[in-house]
Order: sequence, then structure tokens, then C-alpha cells
Amino acid sequence: MPPHPSSSVQKAREDLAGRLREIRRDAGITGRELAARCGWSESKSSRIENAKTPPSDADIRAWCRACGADDQTSDLIAANRQSADAHVQWRRLQRSGLRRLQESTGDLYQQTSVFRVYVSDVIPGFLQTPGYATALLSSIADFRGTPDDVSDAVAARIRRNAVLRNGARRFSFVLEESVLRYRICAADTMAAQLGHLLGVMDLQNVAVGVIPFSAERTAWPMPTFTIFDDTRVHADTLDAALTLTQPSQVDLYARAFDRLSQGAVRGAAARALVVNALASLD
Repeated sequence: MPPHPSSSVQKAREDLAGRLREIRRDAGITGRELAARCGWSESKSSRIENAKTPPSDADIRAWCRACGADDQTSDLIAANRQSADAHVQWRRLQRSGLRRLQESTGDLYQQTSVFRVYVSDVIPGFLQTPGYATALLSSIADFRGTPDDVSDAVAARIRRNAVLRNGARRFSFVLEESVLRYRICAADTMAAQLGHLLGVMDLQNVAVGVIPFSAERTAWPMPTFTIFDDTRVHADTLDAALTLTQPSQVDLYARAFDRLSQGAVRGAAARALVVNALASLD
């Protein structure tokens, strides 16, 4: 298996291999002894440890059982699966454009009851107007050199975002104030976007908090991420949105969201920050 062209995907593969290698070493056994306990060849152990061959879920279970580390099995299987998910997502983005990427999360959105979203860069996709989404996705497509399917991608995003109007689902957003100020698009498009945001803040199933520039922080600004229920996190990087499903990772992001939320203002104070950003466009 050659190195993956996406550095984040390759690093995930190598990190998993390194964790398996450390588990074996901590158990005090050789690669040959591990192979004997697992019932496979010594070369297979070597290929897995050196990120040459991706392990299956069954391989990971056998590895942990052989090393007396059954308590680490769930996290390692989740890490393995999220590496595979990132690989598929990277290939989809490079070959098929942005529309397929928008559509790929449709089922996940329908299956999720509680969404927690933190953003430090742009208006959350859930809350974007077609004009704002067009400007943003055009910039992304140009930067990444993906097929130019922005209009289809915007339409797919807007269809996907209909889930926001489903009162059975709950949404909690935390935005850095900078998100309201960044000029991702023309002033009139940004004005429409901020006006739309004010309207969404009235929805009963939506909570929007804004962390003011002046807030005394207990958590630093972080890359954007979304938590789906308590089972999955999408964390943005430059070349992909990483899918994190290890219980320890989901818990880490949930704690980060709670900490960031402590610095956010809500209600009238949050609306005032949006109104001030809107006024600054004049």
C-alpha cells in the first residue's frame, strides 16, 4: 500500500500502526510471537505495524487479545474506520467535485437528533444562504482544483439543510464573532446572510451563541467541528473533513464544545453582535 496523497489520511494510517506496535511492545512479545498467537504470518504483523497493510476489524481484535489489551479494541477499530472514511472522502472530493460531498452526509443528517456545531471561520453550512454558499464553495473549488459543480453543490447543500426545520432535531451553534465579520462574499450577499442568521435564531429548536472578541476565554479558538449526537465528529482540515468516531475523541470534542460555549453570549446579546456586524457593512 503506497503512501496516501492526502497527508492527513496517511498520518492516520501511520498513527494506528504505531499504536498497535506500542501495544505489542508493552505486552513484551515479539512480532513472531504475536503472529503465532493470532494465527497468521510474521510478515503480516510487520506489514500492519509499518502501515503497509491496513488491518481489518478482526485483525485488531486478534491483536489486542493476543497482547492482553482488549480495553483498547473499540478505540482502535474506530480509528481504523475513520481512516478509511477519510480516504473515501478525499477520493470523492478529488474526482467527483463538491456536489457529491454535500450529498454524502444526507443520511447522517437524517439519523442525527442533536447537532453541536462550533465555527471559527465561516457561517455554518446549516445556516448559509445560497448566495453565501456559492461564494464560499466557488473559492474552495478554485483553491482545491476540483470539478466546477458549484451550482449543483449549493443546491445539494440547501436541500440537505432542510433538516434544520425539523422540530424533532436540536441544533446548538457556537460562532466566533470573527465569523460575522469575515468578508467571504460581496457586502450585499453578506448582509443577506446576516439577516438570514437573525431569522434562524428565532427557531425553537435552534440555539445560537456568539463568542465576542472581548470575552475572557477559557478555551482558545479552534478549527471548526460538528458533533453528531454523541457518536461522531467531523473536524475540518485543509484537505478533508476528518471523521472521528473513537469514543475518546468524541468525548474530547464534546468537552471542547462545552468549554467554548461558556464564553458565548446568547439571546439579545448575540443578536446585537449580528446587528453590529450587519451595520458595519454600510
